[in-house]
Amino acid sequence: MATRAQHHRHATPEPADDVVIRVRGLENRFGAQVVHENLDLDVKRGEILGVVGGSGTGKSVLMRSIIGLQQPTAGEVEVFGENTVGGEESAEVRKRWGVLFQNGALFSTLSVAENVQVPIREYYPRLDDRLLDEIATYKIVASGLPPESSSKYPSELSGGMRKRAGLARALALDPELIFLDEPTAGLDPIGAAAFDNLIKTLRDLLGLTVFIITHDLDTLYAICDRVAVIADKKVVAIGTIEELVALDHPWIQEYFNGPRGRAAEESAERAEAESKTALSPQDATKLTGSDEGA
Repeated sequence: MATRAQHHRHATPEPADDVVIRVRGLENRFGAQVVHENLDLDVKRGEILGVVGGSGTGKSVLMRSIIGLQQPTAGEVEVFGENTVGGEESAEVRKRWGVLFQNGALFSTLSVAENVQVPIREYYPRLDDRLLDEIATYKIVASGLPPESSSKYPSELSGGMRKRAGLARALALDPELIFLDEPTAGLDPIGAAAFDNLIKTLRDLLGLTVFIITHDLDTLYAICDRVAVIADKKVVAIGTIEELVALDHPWIQEYFNGPRGRAAEESAERAEAESKTALSPQDATKLTGSDEGA
């Protein structure tokens, strides 16, 4: 068993028993194909949990099982203490989470604002159009898009803008928990880093719990508090990256200690060093000897 690392830059001070998502004995089969077998997982309140695994390991199937879109063959799934297997959760619980599917999954015939309003109209059908427009604009801006993008259609947006529009819709009901499925896939490095920073900022400001499926090592190093590794049809390990690299599982070693893993680690270390050496305006004033009141 790996020894817990002494230091972790993204540690979140939440009680260890404050579990938002609880999965026990999950099994998913598609005919003769077994995707998950006896899979267990806990997601703690306030953390950003990265979920990784090889192609075909069922990362998206796991997410769909948690939110009630996939009927598991067996097992228990609870979100906020309520069963979600088979979509049996209450509307009140569903309002407490938002989902960003791969590529944004926007409705092509609706504008960005109208897409954001879809879940609001479902749960609050009596809100007037003016208030709906105000809420949608607020969510769109909070997701890093300019207000004028509200009237645009998905076909008029870049890939990164579509993902941000999808994020705005995921945030529409002020959720406590958000699910992100490959949010940085297809983005250039600058766009991916900006999206990572946005997610971490929103987590810190809104107190979100974030479940993020990703293959992006830079994302794991930059913002994830813990990482869950799916292999052999189950979660074979979960912990900080420091804890995971101490394990001798072959897939984990190949993933984190390969060339791309080492490059991501070095990039994260450089970013941390730069943040520590960056001067605040007050520090710069002290060093230059200047003073606005002089």
